[in-house]
Amino acid sequence: MADVLFWVFAAVAIGGALGVVVSRSPVASLLFMVVTLASTAGIFVLLEAHFLAAVQIMVYAGAIMVLFLFVIMLLNLGHEYKRDIRGAVAMTLGFVVTGGIGGLLARQLGSGVSGLEANLGPGDAIDAALREYGAVGAIARPLFTDYVVAFELTGILLLVAIVGALVLAKKAA
Repeated sequence: MADVLFWVFAAVAIGGALGVVVSRSPVASLLFMVVTLASTAGIFVLLEAHFLAAVQIMVYAGAIMVLFLFVIMLLNLGHEYKRDIRGAVAMTLGFVVTGGIGGLLARQLGSGVSGLEANLGPGDAIDAALREYGAVGAIARPLFTDYVVAFELTGILLLVAIVGALVLAKKAA
């Protein structure tokens, strides 16, 4: 049953991602993004990563998407607009690039185990971190030690995006 649910969540996530790219309306793209993030949270639940699923829903599908919706409504981007890129050349180039990236990913997935799994066995490093720090600590410890710069830069990037949206909205009004 878990395999069937995985394929259902994966199909919904891929369909939502395609909807984000294909949709002409920014609000519709935003709703497709919420569907994609919810499907990803479902996959996390199947992997028994309940904390990550909750964070996925609360932070990404909740807070970030509300922020995006606020910016879209603030800038009045909900109306239809003309496409900037036209023609078969752009579509063909997009399909070729997407197909190439998909082929590289498929080759990587089909090549066997990664170097970490070959050295430690599947999941041994994760199991050791879970035993030592617990579920939240296993995620929080590397986030606030090894990846603290990336974490802080992401926060600064979100702050700059909010300030930029407010400045643009102030000029438009």
